[in-house]
Amino acid sequence: MTRPTRASALLPAFLSCSALLVALGPESRAEDEAPVSFSRQIRPLLSDACFECHGPDAARREAGLRLDTSDGVTADLGGYSAVVPGSPDESELYLRITEEVADLRMPPPGHNTSLDADQIELLRRWIEEGAPWEDHWAFAPPERPELPPNKDGSWPRNPIDRFVLSPLERDGIAPSPEADRATLIRRASLDVIGLPPTPDEVAAFLEDDRPDAYDRLIERLLSSPHYGERWGRLWLDMARYADSNGYSIDAPREIWLYRDWVIDSLNRDFPFDEFTVDQIAGDLRPEPDTPQVVATGFHRNTPINQEGGIDREQFRIESVIDRVNTTGTVWLGLTVGCAQCHDHKYDPISQLDYYRMFAFLNTVDEPTIPVASPEAIALREAIEAEVAAYLSGIERDPELLALQKAWEEGLDAPSRQRQSQEVREAFDATPFAKRTPEANRVVFAAFIDQSDAPGVKSHREAIEALRTDLPEIPTTMVVREQASPRATHVLMGGDFTRPGEVVGPGVPAVLPPLETEEAGRPDRLDLARWIVAPDNPLTARVTVNRLWQAYFGRGIVETGEDFGTQGTPPSHPELLDWLATEFVERGWSLKAMHRLILTSATYRQSSDLRPDLAEVDPTNRRLARQSRIRIDAELIRDSALVASGLLNPEVGGPSVFPPQPDGVMSLGQVDREWVAAEGPDRTRRGLYTFFWRATPHPLLVGFDAPDGTFACTRRARSNTPLQALMLLNDRAFFEFARALADRVIAEGPDDDAGRLDLAVRLCLARSPDEAEADRLSALLDDLRARGSADADPAAAERDAWTTVARVLLNLDEFITRE
Repeated sequence: MTRPTRASALLPAFLSCSALLVALGPESRAEDEAPVSFSRQIRPLLSDACFECHGPDAARREAGLRLDTSDGVTADLGGYSAVVPGSPDESELYLRITEEVADLRMPPPGHNTSLDADQIELLRRWIEEGAPWEDHWAFAPPERPELPPNKDGSWPRNPIDRFVLSPLERDGIAPSPEADRATLIRRASLDVIGLPPTPDEVAAFLEDDRPDAYDRLIERLLSSPHYGERWGRLWLDMARYADSNGYSIDAPREIWLYRDWVIDSLNRDFPFDEFTVDQIAGDLRPEPDTPQVVATGFHRNTPINQEGGIDREQFRIESVIDRVNTTGTVWLGLTVGCAQCHDHKYDPISQLDYYRMFAFLNTVDEPTIPVASPEAIALREAIEAEVAAYLSGIERDPELLALQKAWEEGLDAPSRQRQSQEVREAFDATPFAKRTPEANRVVFAAFIDQSDAPGVKSHREAIEALRTDLPEIPTTMVVREQASPRATHVLMGGDFTRPGEVVGPGVPAVLPPLETEEAGRPDRLDLARWIVAPDNPLTARVTVNRLWQAYFGRGIVETGEDFGTQGTPPSHPELLDWLATEFVERGWSLKAMHRLILTSATYRQSSDLRPDLAEVDPTNRRLARQSRIRIDAELIRDSALVASGLLNPEVGGPSVFPPQPDGVMSLGQVDREWVAAEGPDRTRRGLYTFFWRATPHPLLVGFDAPDGTFACTRRARSNTPLQALMLLNDRAFFEFARALADRVIAEGPDDDAGRLDLAVRLCLARSPDEAEADRLSALLDDLRARGSADADPAAAERDAWTTVARVLLNLDEFITRE
């Protein structure tokens, strides 16, 4: 045929596209004779390459060409179309990617990329097959697939394995053998409870020859109170939990009761749909109980700016924006925040959709509530009333007022910043001489509590005497619906100073409609129930994908925070949908899904590298083996505590202050004090370490813990020299090494070989091989030889074993889940 002279019409449009790239794995190449999947193979290509200029955003669309809809792809553009179904040679898209003239060929020369023959052939076949179109896979409800057939019926242990094995068999790839028992118990222990097994637990498992020994192990781990700690930590990442407010002042906050609610809910296998509803709208339940209200702390974990002179309405709106974006990320797996300023550029989420969701969360107050028995609260209120009456009686004393004025004037900037928000607001509102009695009352109380001026220790003592029987009542931060909801406006360009049209609450139009139980304005409870409704296509998929990610190092959808068109397509789409539907059928039981994954043959495979997979599947997307995973920051510390015998296993309670390097707390704007705990609090799990957003504990930051500012759905796993130096020289890890040495000397046999064997088993859950034992023994001999002849023998021996312990706690294997 003669090519129409129309190339110049689309030239500006295609020149603005990035290179057409398709992440075609081995599974795609093996399906050359199968029909092309638009959802898995073609749509990700178009999204990655062209939607920025030819997608949903009309304002940025070029040349009138739209490639994110079927109508747009086949539209008549003046006698020609980007795609003519069934006719590649009449389709401008295909003609341009095969163009011989370099200036007209797509991708353009300036992009330093090109399409290989397989990619061009994939597009040609799709067009030739009629260019079938499907809506984005994630927006369609999951359908329960049939279990695929397998040639090897002996390998699968449950349906998960059938979905994994089928494509492997099709391509002639064998799964890996099962890992040895010592590896299995260490792997499962770290994954389920975040703690390594003890030597006694390993020995008992190795000696258990019952057919269901592994299943019994899994049940024991899932029943442990430490299960809630391990999986609660991952949820707290998404909840952006921290013990301080963030921003420059970064004042401390009390919200650990929310953390404890998460741990308890997971331990009792609270159904995930109810777990969701309580966190989004527990206060709107009929006659909510205290735990349901505490659960709403999920959306009080937002940072709070307490700097003087800020526009408080601006930062209130910033908090609501954070809540909308977090809700979209955590439950829907969508980047809804991209629609804050304009329509989403890639996904069908409009700015109007965004502010309809915003309206649900724009109608809350933010109280802090005491959590105790009514009797304790009443007693506390009575005592505080007596204190208030005492202060009222002395607050007009001229001598005390003069001392107060001098105290205020003597406060330096850091000291002023350390005051409570109410005191700082009183400082900022008016000068001392013009301050209202109400405003001065909070400052006067702080003055009495903190000043060392003569005559003030006596009033403080009187107040302390009144508070002798004051009960310790923890508080927590929650949300509460306003009696009269605020109006919500579309913010033009996302700017809070440019309110546009008023909108009511609603959900993205691309998803199933919101159904309310009562007529009238929908509320957060309606939103929460919509999120976990059976016809919502995202929540179950997103949640089981996140579980999979934790167990294999990568989700079935690798971009677990983005199930939209810019996210990666699922590596095993049928498995993802089967897991999602199974999750709902099993009553949203997280433990049921953990059990399924943990008992599968897929999970139990060896993680040993295989040369035969190096070329066909170097990143292990096809799961022909397990993955080696560097354990999380908190778990590294926990593992050292277990090995050294120092772990305090107490579950729950206020955050604690373990040792950290000197000077850390001076790195923020406000110089704060960190007093390392003595006694049991010194050796609590890393989950309970007090987390300052501005100056977090260096060990946590060094091993990639999130900063508590935004929802984190998957942690980075870096590998840096600083990490090795921390494990070798950090003050806390030196204490752990010293305790491990003492434990080995006290509990091990008298000979070096026996003690070395115990030390390695405590750290790695296995005995050393011959070469390892020889190297450790040589190190021990060398350390003894270099010791001073005048040194105390017991002390010298302890020092030598401490060095050996430091080596073991620094091993890659110690911080890796095999």
